[in-house]
Amino acid sequence: MKFKMKKCALLVALATSAALPSMSSQAAGTITFGEDKSISIGFGMIGSFSSVENGAANGSSRSNDFDLNSARIMISGSLNKYIKGILTTEKDIAGEGFQVIDAAGIIELTPNFSIWAGRFLSPSDRANMAGPYYSLGGNYWASIASRYGFNGGYIGRDDGVAVVGNLLEGRLNYSFGVFEGNTAFKIAPVAGQVASVRGSDGLMYAGRLQYDFWDLEPGYYGTGNYLGTKDILAVGIAGRTQNNGAVSAAEQGKYSSYSVDFLLEKKGVGPGALSLEAAYYDYDTDDVFLSEQGKAYSAGAGYIFNEKVGWGQFQPFVRYQKFNADSKIDIKKYDLGVSYIIDGYNAQVSGFYSKQSTTNVSDIDSIVFALQLQF
Repeated sequence: MKFKMKKCALLVALATSAALPSMSSQAAGTITFGEDKSISIGFGMIGSFSSVENGAANGSSRSNDFDLNSARIMISGSLNKYIKGILTTEKDIAGEGFQVIDAAGIIELTPNFSIWAGRFLSPSDRANMAGPYYSLGGNYWASIASRYGFNGGYIGRDDGVAVVGNLLEGRLNYSFGVFEGNTAFKIAPVAGQVASVRGSDGLMYAGRLQYDFWDLEPGYYGTGNYLGTKDILAVGIAGRTQNNGAVSAAEQGKYSSYSVDFLLEKKGVGPGALSLEAAYYDYDTDDVFLSEQGKAYSAGAGYIFNEKVGWGQFQPFVRYQKFNADSKIDIKKYDLGVSYIIDGYNAQVSGFYSKQSTTNVSDIDSIVFALQLQF
């Protein structure tokens, strides 16, 4: 038995080319015990300090809070060349325990085709597939534009099965699956949503297609930004539907959504690399939840400098999100900040200013500093 530390994405180790980002993004401890047999374990955390205008209990003073936004234990394993698996936990809302968010078996029939079964991220937009650990700016969850409270209940995860693969020499990536859907959203409950008795028990169907024009992005779980390591020009489309996917205490209706996302990253643009991203979303709950039905938009831009300053590189960024709900309550948010990239997504510090505007509600200004570590 041999124990070794290697620099790689932990979830890449679980399924090599069939699984997650291929960029170096996380250190993990790997125990190997035979040909194609291994177990990897890793830990990730995001902590932050935030100061929010009128966020104190009296309603008029700024709040000042330290938060443990995320704490994850990640385990992956390989039984042989074809059978692999993952287990990921996330702290619960109270921060006093952990719950399972990923628990999936992966059958890798060929290097270009695999079957996932269990609980995992269902096919969706780039922002949801990347999550807060692998997105531009650090500690970033695109929850205003990328809304998956109805279909995918465990931080975007759901129970089901999916096929994952690629064609055209790896340029066309696809994933299609069938899932439980309509799952109680444990981490961030949606007001009025229930997961109780339904008139029928239809499944949710979800899929994603992505074409890579420049460098390839192999894998299933995505990366929101490559931090100047790749030239990326990619367009993706995603959709999901469930006949009884929107269920309230009084009524139920069909849930459907689709999105289009775009990412461009180019090295050698002056003294660094430029990144541009954008996405469009359309959500329909059959008028059951007008507050979750409507159109959404997001955009972002970043620039990472090649030259290191001290331990790492600076990456200033700007982000924008907007959700036009059919309830006539619109939400938009701007972020302006800078990240200090010490070791890719293993170690980085970010600070940003945010302004969120909601119809008939006072604007919220906040300043956030976040630390992300993965081992």
